[in-house]
Amino acid sequence: MDEIIKIYEKCGISKDVYQFGENILAGLKERFEQYDKVAEYNQLKVVEAMQSCRVSEACFMPSSGYGYNDIGRDTLEQVYARIFGTEDALVRPQLTCGTHALAVALSSQLRPNDEILSISGKPYDTLEEVIGIRPGTGSLAEYGITYRQVDLHEDGSFDEEGIRRAIRSETKLIAIQRSKGYQTRPSLSVSAIGNVIRFVKSIRSDLIVMVDNCYGEFVETIEPSDVGADMVVGSLIKNPGGGLAPLGGYIAGTKECIKKAAYRLTSPGLGKEVGATLDINRSLFQGLFLAPTVTISALKAAVFAAGIYEALGFDAYPAADAKRADIIQALTLGSPEAISAFCNGIQSASPVDAYLTAEPWDMPGYDSKVIMAAGAFISGSSIELSADAPIKPPYAVYFQGGLTWPHAKMGILKSLQKMVDAKLADIYIN
Repeated sequence: MDEIIKIYEKCGISKDVYQFGENILAGLKERFEQYDKVAEYNQLKVVEAMQSCRVSEACFMPSSGYGYNDIGRDTLEQVYARIFGTEDALVRPQLTCGTHALAVALSSQLRPNDEILSISGKPYDTLEEVIGIRPGTGSLAEYGITYRQVDLHEDGSFDEEGIRRAIRSETKLIAIQRSKGYQTRPSLSVSAIGNVIRFVKSIRSDLIVMVDNCYGEFVETIEPSDVGADMVVGSLIKNPGGGLAPLGGYIAGTKECIKKAAYRLTSPGLGKEVGATLDINRSLFQGLFLAPTVTISALKAAVFAAGIYEALGFDAYPAADAKRADIIQALTLGSPEAISAFCNGIQSASPVDAYLTAEPWDMPGYDSKVIMAAGAFISGSSIELSADAPIKPPYAVYFQGGLTWPHAKMGILKSLQKMVDAKLADIYIN
Protein backbone atom coordinates (compact mmCIF):
# COMPACT_ATOMS: atom_id res chain seq x y z
CA MET A 1 0.00 0.00 0.00
CA ASP A 2 2.84 2.41 0.81
CA GLU A 3 4.27 1.88 -2.69
CA ILE A 4 0.97 2.73 -4.41
CA ILE A 5 0.61 5.90 -2.33
CA LYS A 6 4.17 6.89 -3.20
CA ILE A 7 3.58 6.56 -6.93
CA TYR A 8 0.35 8.58 -6.66
CA GLU A 9 2.25 11.28 -4.78
CA LYS A 10 4.91 11.23 -7.51
CA CYS A 11 2.08 11.90 -9.97
CA GLY A 12 0.94 14.91 -7.94
CA ILE A 13 -1.90 13.31 -5.97
CA SER A 14 -1.79 13.67 -2.20
CA LYS A 15 -2.36 10.85 0.25
CA ASP A 16 -5.57 12.50 1.46
CA VAL A 17 -7.01 12.77 -2.05
CA TYR A 18 -6.02 9.17 -2.80
CA GLN A 19 -7.73 7.97 0.40
CA PHE A 20 -10.85 9.98 -0.39
CA GLY A 21 -11.06 8.14 -3.67
CA GLU A 22 -10.53 4.76 -2.02
CA ASN A 23 -13.45 5.45 0.30
CA ILE A 24 -15.68 6.10 -2.71
CA LEU A 25 -14.44 2.99 -4.51
CA ALA A 26 -15.30 0.77 -1.57
CA GLY A 27 -18.98 1.25 -2.36
CA LEU A 28 -18.65 0.55 -6.09
CA LYS A 29 -17.34 -3.02 -6.10
CA GLU A 30 -20.68 -4.66 -6.91
CA ARG A 31 -21.42 -2.19 -9.72
CA PHE A 32 -18.01 -2.79 -11.26
CA GLU A 33 -18.56 -6.55 -11.20
CA GLN A 34 -21.80 -6.07 -13.14
CA TYR A 35 -19.99 -3.97 -15.74
CA ASP A 36 -17.34 -6.66 -16.12
CA LYS A 37 -20.12 -9.10 -17.07
CA VAL A 38 -21.30 -6.71 -19.78
CA ALA A 39 -17.73 -6.46 -21.09
CA GLU A 40 -17.43 -10.24 -21.10
CA TYR A 41 -20.66 -10.65 -23.09
CA ASN A 42 -19.75 -7.97 -25.63
CA GLN A 43 -16.20 -9.28 -25.99
CA LEU A 44 -17.55 -12.67 -27.00
CA LYS A 45 -20.05 -11.03 -29.35
CA VAL A 46 -17.23 -9.22 -31.15
CA VAL A 47 -15.04 -12.34 -31.37
CA GLU A 48 -17.96 -14.41 -32.68
CA ALA A 49 -18.66 -11.80 -35.37
CA MET A 50 -15.00 -11.72 -36.45
CA GLN A 51 -14.84 -15.50 -36.63
CA SER A 52 -18.16 -15.83 -38.50
CA CYS A 53 -17.06 -13.23 -41.05
CA ARG A 54 -13.75 -15.04 -41.54
CA VAL A 55 -11.41 -12.22 -40.60
CA SER A 56 -7.97 -13.14 -41.88
CA GLU A 57 -4.50 -11.66 -42.06
CA ALA A 58 -5.30 -10.63 -45.62
CA CYS A 59 -7.86 -8.20 -44.18
CA PHE A 60 -5.01 -6.08 -42.81
CA MET A 61 -3.45 -5.41 -46.22
CA PRO A 62 -3.54 -1.77 -47.42
CA SER A 63 -5.39 -0.50 -50.45
CA SER A 64 -4.94 2.68 -52.44
CA GLY A 65 -6.52 4.67 -55.25
CA TYR A 66 -10.09 3.62 -55.89
CA GLY A 67 -9.87 0.89 -53.28
CA TYR A 68 -11.58 -1.71 -55.45
CA ASN A 69 -11.82 -5.18 -53.88
CA ASP A 70 -10.55 -4.02 -50.47
CA ILE A 71 -11.18 -7.28 -48.61
CA GLY A 72 -10.40 -5.74 -45.24
CA ARG A 73 -12.86 -2.87 -45.69
CA ASP A 74 -15.62 -5.17 -46.93
CA THR A 75 -15.05 -7.73 -44.17
CA LEU A 76 -15.00 -5.06 -41.47
CA GLU A 77 -18.38 -3.83 -42.67
CA GLN A 78 -19.74 -7.36 -42.47
CA VAL A 79 -18.41 -7.62 -38.91
CA TYR A 80 -20.09 -4.36 -37.90
CA ALA A 81 -23.38 -5.47 -39.45
CA ARG A 82 -23.24 -8.74 -37.49
CA ILE A 83 -22.38 -7.03 -34.19
CA PHE A 84 -25.13 -4.44 -34.61
CA GLY A 85 -27.66 -6.95 -35.97
CA THR A 86 -28.23 -5.02 -39.22
CA GLU A 87 -28.47 -5.92 -42.87
CA ASP A 88 -25.44 -3.86 -43.87
CA ALA A 89 -22.95 -1.29 -42.62
CA LEU A 90 -20.73 1.50 -43.92
CA VAL A 91 -17.46 1.78 -41.95
CA ARG A 92 -15.06 4.23 -43.53
CA PRO A 93 -12.06 6.42 -42.77
CA GLN A 94 -13.63 8.91 -45.19
CA LEU A 95 -16.27 9.56 -42.52
CA THR A 96 -14.17 12.11 -40.70
CA CYS A 97 -16.05 12.23 -37.38
CA GLY A 98 -19.38 11.50 -35.73
CA THR A 99 -20.91 14.75 -36.97
CA HIS A 100 -19.90 13.91 -40.54
CA ALA A 101 -21.34 10.39 -40.24
CA LEU A 102 -24.63 11.84 -38.98
CA ALA A 103 -24.66 14.47 -41.74
CA VAL A 104 -24.17 11.75 -44.37
CA ALA A 105 -26.86 9.58 -42.80
CA LEU A 106 -29.38 12.43 -42.72
CA SER A 107 -28.68 13.93 -46.13
CA SER A 108 -28.69 10.52 -47.82
CA GLN A 109 -32.24 9.72 -46.75
CA LEU A 110 -33.89 13.14 -47.08
CA ARG A 111 -35.09 15.12 -50.09
CA PRO A 112 -36.54 18.64 -50.48
CA ASN A 113 -39.78 19.12 -48.48
CA ASP A 114 -38.99 16.16 -46.22
CA GLU A 115 -38.89 16.75 -42.48
CA ILE A 116 -36.66 15.58 -39.64
CA LEU A 117 -38.45 15.14 -36.32
CA SER A 118 -36.12 14.85 -33.33
CA ILE A 119 -38.00 13.15 -30.50
CA SER A 120 -35.20 13.48 -27.94
CA GLY A 121 -35.15 17.27 -27.92
CA LYS A 122 -32.35 19.49 -29.12
CA PRO A 123 -29.51 17.67 -30.90
CA TYR A 124 -25.82 18.01 -30.10
CA ASP A 125 -24.40 21.46 -30.82
CA THR A 126 -22.38 20.51 -33.92
CA LEU A 127 -25.53 19.20 -35.66
CA GLU A 128 -27.29 22.55 -35.43
CA GLU A 129 -25.49 23.92 -38.49
CA VAL A 130 -25.87 20.61 -40.33
CA ILE A 131 -29.63 20.75 -39.90
CA GLY A 132 -29.94 24.53 -40.19
CA ILE A 133 -31.13 25.31 -36.66
CA ARG A 134 -28.23 27.76 -36.74
CA PRO A 135 -27.34 29.19 -40.15
CA GLY A 136 -24.69 27.08 -41.87
CA THR A 137 -23.42 26.91 -45.42
CA GLY A 138 -24.74 23.78 -47.12
CA SER A 139 -27.18 22.97 -44.32
CA LEU A 140 -30.15 20.69 -44.90
CA ALA A 141 -32.40 23.73 -44.51
CA GLU A 142 -30.79 25.22 -47.66
CA TYR A 143 -32.09 22.18 -49.55
CA GLY A 144 -35.65 22.63 -48.31
CA ILE A 145 -35.48 20.02 -45.55
CA THR A 146 -37.33 21.13 -42.45
CA TYR A 147 -36.74 20.32 -38.79
CA ARG A 148 -38.91 20.14 -35.70
CA GLN A 149 -38.43 18.58 -32.29
CA VAL A 150 -40.35 17.10 -29.41
CA ASP A 151 -38.68 17.61 -26.07
CA LEU A 152 -38.34 14.85 -23.53
CA HIS A 153 -40.37 14.99 -20.33
CA GLU A 154 -38.59 16.47 -17.32
CA ASP A 155 -37.76 12.95 -16.09
CA GLY A 156 -36.05 12.16 -19.40
CA SER A 157 -38.81 9.93 -20.79
CA PHE A 158 -40.25 10.26 -24.29
CA ASP A 159 -43.36 12.40 -24.77
CA GLU A 160 -45.43 9.91 -26.73
CA GLU A 161 -48.49 12.11 -27.08
CA GLY A 162 -46.31 14.98 -28.21
CA ILE A 163 -44.68 12.69 -30.76
CA ARG A 164 -48.06 11.49 -32.03
CA ARG A 165 -49.23 15.07 -32.55
CA ALA A 166 -45.95 16.11 -34.20
CA ILE A 167 -45.82 13.41 -36.87
CA ARG A 168 -47.29 14.70 -40.12
CA SER A 169 -47.24 13.84 -43.81
CA GLU A 170 -43.91 15.63 -44.43
CA THR A 171 -42.18 13.76 -41.62
CA LYS A 172 -39.66 11.38 -43.18
CA LEU A 173 -37.05 10.68 -40.52
CA ILE A 174 -37.23 10.33 -36.75
CA ALA A 175 -33.98 11.28 -35.02
CA ILE A 176 -33.02 10.06 -31.55
CA GLN A 177 -29.86 11.07 -29.72
CA ARG A 178 -28.89 8.38 -27.24
CA SER A 179 -26.36 10.45 -25.31
CA LYS A 180 -27.12 13.67 -23.48
CA GLY A 181 -24.74 15.95 -25.39
CA TYR A 182 -24.18 19.27 -23.63
CA GLN A 183 -27.29 18.80 -21.53
CA THR A 184 -28.02 17.48 -18.07
CA ARG A 185 -30.87 15.22 -19.16
CA PRO A 186 -30.59 11.45 -18.74
CA SER A 187 -29.05 9.52 -21.60
CA LEU A 188 -31.43 7.03 -23.19
CA SER A 189 -31.34 3.30 -22.54
CA VAL A 190 -31.73 0.82 -25.38
CA SER A 191 -34.94 -0.41 -23.76
CA ALA A 192 -36.47 3.09 -23.76
CA ILE A 193 -35.36 3.63 -27.36
CA GLY A 194 -36.89 0.30 -28.39
CA ASN A 195 -40.22 1.17 -26.77
CA VAL A 196 -40.47 4.52 -28.54
CA ILE A 197 -39.43 3.01 -31.90
CA ARG A 198 -42.30 0.52 -31.62
CA PHE A 199 -44.63 3.41 -30.77
CA VAL A 200 -43.43 5.48 -33.76
CA LYS A 201 -43.70 2.54 -36.16
CA SER A 202 -47.25 1.86 -34.93
CA ILE A 203 -48.19 5.34 -36.13
CA ARG A 204 -46.35 5.11 -39.47
CA SER A 205 -44.30 2.08 -40.39
CA ASP A 206 -42.58 3.90 -43.27
CA LEU A 207 -40.78 6.38 -41.00
CA ILE A 208 -36.99 6.01 -40.93
CA VAL A 209 -35.63 5.95 -37.38
CA MET A 210 -32.02 7.07 -37.00
CA VAL A 211 -30.21 6.82 -33.66
CA ASP A 212 -27.12 8.86 -32.88
CA ASN A 213 -25.32 6.07 -31.04
CA CYS A 214 -22.18 8.05 -30.10
CA TYR A 215 -20.81 7.14 -26.65
CA GLY A 216 -23.34 4.34 -26.21
CA GLU A 217 -21.79 1.37 -28.04
CA PHE A 218 -21.03 -1.66 -25.82
CA VAL A 219 -22.39 0.00 -22.66
CA GLU A 220 -25.26 -2.50 -22.77
CA THR A 221 -25.45 -5.97 -24.29
CA ILE A 222 -27.79 -4.81 -27.08
CA GLU A 223 -27.77 -1.79 -29.40
CA PRO A 224 -30.61 0.39 -30.76
CA SER A 225 -30.42 -1.52 -34.04
CA ASP A 226 -31.44 -4.66 -32.13
CA VAL A 227 -34.72 -2.98 -31.14
CA GLY A 228 -35.87 -1.57 -34.45
CA ALA A 229 -33.66 1.41 -35.44
CA ASP A 230 -33.25 1.66 -39.21
CA MET A 231 -29.84 3.32 -38.82
CA VAL A 232 -27.36 3.63 -35.96
CA VAL A 233 -24.53 6.09 -36.41
CA GLY A 234 -21.29 6.72 -34.55
CA SER A 235 -17.61 7.65 -34.54
CA LEU A 236 -14.65 5.28 -34.54
CA ILE A 237 -12.65 7.57 -32.25
CA LYS A 238 -15.26 6.93 -29.58
CA ASN A 239 -16.31 3.55 -28.15
CA PRO A 240 -16.09 1.18 -31.15
CA GLY A 241 -12.57 2.23 -32.13
CA GLY A 242 -11.19 1.00 -28.82
CA GLY A 243 -8.61 3.80 -28.74
CA LEU A 244 -6.73 2.38 -31.74
CA ALA A 245 -8.83 3.60 -34.65
CA PRO A 246 -7.08 6.77 -35.88
CA LEU A 247 -10.19 8.17 -37.57
CA GLY A 248 -13.48 7.16 -39.14
CA GLY A 249 -17.16 6.66 -38.57
CA TYR A 250 -19.85 4.05 -39.13
CA ILE A 251 -23.46 3.79 -40.21
CA ALA A 252 -25.17 0.43 -39.67
CA GLY A 253 -28.70 -0.27 -40.83
CA THR A 254 -31.02 -1.60 -43.50
CA LYS A 255 -29.66 -2.36 -46.95
CA GLU A 256 -31.64 0.50 -48.47
CA CYS A 257 -30.42 3.04 -45.91
CA ILE A 258 -26.79 1.96 -46.29
CA LYS A 259 -26.98 1.99 -50.08
CA LYS A 260 -28.20 5.59 -50.02
CA ALA A 261 -25.59 6.55 -47.42
CA ALA A 262 -22.80 5.03 -49.52
CA TYR A 263 -23.94 6.90 -52.64
CA ARG A 264 -24.00 10.10 -50.62
CA LEU A 265 -20.52 9.53 -49.16
CA THR A 266 -18.90 8.73 -52.52
CA SER A 267 -21.10 9.45 -55.54
CA PRO A 268 -24.08 8.02 -57.42
CA GLY A 269 -23.01 4.93 -59.30
CA LEU A 270 -20.01 4.24 -57.06
CA GLY A 271 -21.39 3.69 -53.58
CA LYS A 272 -19.56 1.11 -51.45
CA GLU A 273 -17.34 -0.11 -54.29
CA VAL A 274 -14.74 2.62 -53.80
CA GLY A 275 -12.87 4.06 -50.85
CA ALA A 276 -9.30 3.07 -50.13
CA THR A 277 -8.41 2.28 -46.52
CA LEU A 278 -4.66 2.87 -47.05
CA ASP A 279 -2.99 1.06 -44.13
CA ILE A 280 -5.42 1.36 -41.23
CA ASN A 281 -7.54 -1.79 -41.42
CA ARG A 282 -5.46 -3.57 -38.77
CA SER A 283 -6.09 -0.70 -36.31
CA LEU A 284 -9.82 -0.67 -37.07
CA PHE A 285 -10.14 -4.41 -36.47
CA GLN A 286 -7.93 -4.46 -33.39
CA GLY A 287 -9.63 -1.40 -31.93
CA LEU A 288 -13.03 -3.04 -32.38
CA PHE A 289 -11.68 -6.18 -30.70
CA LEU A 290 -10.62 -4.11 -27.66
CA ALA A 291 -13.72 -1.89 -27.63
CA PRO A 292 -15.85 -3.84 -25.12
CA THR A 293 -13.23 -3.75 -22.37
CA VAL A 294 -12.13 -0.20 -23.15
CA THR A 295 -15.74 0.98 -23.00
CA ILE A 296 -16.25 -0.62 -19.61
CA SER A 297 -13.09 1.04 -18.29
CA ALA A 298 -14.62 4.35 -19.35
CA LEU A 299 -17.94 3.40 -17.75
CA LYS A 300 -16.23 2.65 -14.44
CA ALA A 301 -14.49 6.03 -14.66
CA ALA A 302 -17.82 7.81 -15.14
CA VAL A 303 -19.34 6.15 -12.08
CA PHE A 304 -16.26 6.87 -9.98
CA ALA A 305 -16.30 10.54 -11.02
CA ALA A 306 -19.98 10.79 -10.10
CA GLY A 307 -19.33 9.22 -6.71
CA ILE A 308 -16.42 11.55 -5.98
CA TYR A 309 -18.19 14.77 -6.88
CA GLU A 310 -21.55 13.86 -5.36
CA ALA A 311 -19.74 13.26 -2.08
CA LEU A 312 -18.39 16.80 -2.35
CA GLY A 313 -21.89 18.25 -2.84
CA PHE A 314 -21.91 18.75 -6.61
CA ASP A 315 -24.71 17.54 -8.89
CA ALA A 316 -23.87 14.57 -11.11
CA TYR A 317 -25.87 13.49 -14.17
CA PRO A 318 -26.40 10.61 -14.06
CA ALA A 319 -26.07 10.01 -10.34
CA ALA A 320 -23.46 7.54 -9.15
CA ASP A 321 -26.10 4.87 -8.45
CA ALA A 322 -28.10 5.40 -11.67
CA LYS A 323 -28.34 2.95 -14.55
CA ARG A 324 -25.99 3.91 -17.38
CA ALA A 325 -26.77 4.29 -21.09
CA ASP A 326 -23.49 5.86 -22.24
CA ILE A 327 -20.01 6.73 -20.96
CA ILE A 328 -20.67 10.46 -20.49
CA GLN A 329 -20.61 11.92 -17.00
CA ALA A 330 -21.93 15.45 -16.54
CA LEU A 331 -20.92 17.33 -13.39
CA THR A 332 -22.37 20.73 -12.54
CA LEU A 333 -19.48 22.56 -10.92
CA GLY A 334 -21.05 26.02 -10.74
CA SER A 335 -18.32 28.33 -12.03
CA PRO A 336 -15.84 28.81 -14.88
CA GLU A 337 -13.01 28.50 -12.35
CA ALA A 338 -14.16 25.05 -11.23
CA ILE A 339 -14.56 23.89 -14.83
CA SER A 340 -11.03 25.07 -15.60
CA ALA A 341 -9.58 23.34 -12.53
CA PHE A 342 -11.33 20.07 -13.38
CA CYS A 343 -10.29 20.10 -17.04
CA ASN A 344 -6.71 20.97 -16.22
CA GLY A 345 -6.61 18.11 -13.75
CA ILE A 346 -7.58 15.77 -16.57
CA GLN A 347 -5.06 17.41 -18.91
CA SER A 348 -2.25 17.05 -16.37
CA ALA A 349 -3.04 13.35 -15.99
CA SER A 350 -2.72 12.69 -19.72
CA PRO A 351 0.13 10.65 -21.21
CA VAL A 352 0.37 13.21 -24.03
CA ASP A 353 0.63 17.01 -23.62
CA ALA A 354 0.30 16.79 -19.84
CA TYR A 355 2.44 19.93 -19.47
CA LEU A 356 -0.06 22.11 -21.37
CA THR A 357 -2.82 24.26 -19.87
CA ALA A 358 -6.34 23.88 -21.23
CA GLU A 359 -7.91 27.22 -22.19
CA PRO A 360 -11.40 28.07 -23.52
CA TRP A 361 -11.57 28.84 -27.24
CA ASP A 362 -14.05 29.46 -30.06
CA MET A 363 -14.32 25.90 -31.30
CA PRO A 364 -15.98 25.39 -34.73
CA GLY A 365 -19.60 24.25 -34.51
CA TYR A 366 -20.32 25.59 -31.01
CA ASP A 367 -22.21 28.69 -29.88
CA SER A 368 -19.95 29.55 -26.92
CA LYS A 369 -16.33 29.16 -25.94
CA VAL A 370 -15.42 25.57 -25.06
CA ILE A 371 -12.62 24.27 -22.85
CA MET A 372 -11.27 20.86 -23.72
CA ALA A 373 -8.84 18.61 -21.93
CA ALA A 374 -7.73 15.93 -24.35
CA GLY A 375 -4.14 14.83 -24.08
CA ALA A 376 -4.71 11.90 -26.41
CA PHE A 377 -2.80 9.58 -28.71
CA ILE A 378 -5.51 10.20 -31.34
CA SER A 379 -6.44 13.84 -31.77
CA GLY A 380 -9.98 14.45 -30.50
CA SER A 381 -10.45 10.87 -29.36
CA SER A 382 -13.06 10.99 -26.62
CA ILE A 383 -12.81 7.31 -25.75
CA GLU A 384 -9.46 8.38 -24.32
CA LEU A 385 -9.49 10.22 -20.99
CA SER A 386 -10.98 13.62 -21.77
CA ALA A 387 -13.24 16.36 -20.50
CA ASP A 388 -14.88 19.36 -22.09
CA ALA A 389 -17.31 22.09 -21.17
CA PRO A 390 -19.05 25.06 -22.78
CA ILE A 391 -18.29 28.22 -20.82
CA LYS A 392 -21.89 29.08 -20.03
CA PRO A 393 -24.40 28.35 -17.24
CA PRO A 394 -24.96 25.93 -15.57
CA TYR A 395 -21.17 25.47 -15.90
CA ALA A 396 -21.33 21.73 -16.33
CA VAL A 397 -18.30 19.73 -17.36
CA TYR A 398 -18.64 16.58 -19.46
CA PHE A 399 -16.20 13.84 -18.61
CA GLN A 400 -15.66 10.69 -20.65
CA GLY A 401 -13.24 8.00 -21.65
CA GLY A 402 -10.30 6.14 -20.23
CA LEU A 403 -8.54 3.42 -22.22
CA THR A 404 -7.64 1.68 -18.95
CA TRP A 405 -9.31 1.87 -15.58
CA PRO A 406 -6.10 2.65 -13.63
CA HIS A 407 -5.38 5.65 -15.85
CA ALA A 408 -8.97 6.88 -15.66
CA LYS A 409 -8.86 6.60 -11.88
CA MET A 410 -5.67 8.65 -11.80
CA GLY A 411 -7.25 11.32 -14.00
CA ILE A 412 -10.29 11.71 -11.78
CA LEU A 413 -8.11 11.99 -8.67
CA LYS A 414 -5.94 14.56 -10.44
CA SER A 415 -9.04 16.63 -11.22
CA LEU A 416 -9.98 16.45 -7.55
CA GLN A 417 -6.47 17.48 -6.53
CA LYS A 418 -6.72 20.59 -8.74
CA MET A 419 -10.10 21.44 -7.20
CA VAL A 420 -8.74 21.00 -3.67
CA ASP A 421 -5.61 23.03 -4.40
CA ALA A 422 -7.75 25.88 -5.78
CA LYS A 423 -10.00 25.71 -2.69
CA LEU A 424 -12.99 24.88 -4.89
CA ALA A 425 -13.63 21.59 -3.05
CA ASP A 426 -12.91 20.49 0.49
CA ILE A 427 -12.40 16.79 1.12
CA TYR A 428 -11.80 17.36 4.83
CA ILE A 429 -15.33 18.40 5.80
CA ASN A 430 -17.42 16.00 3.68
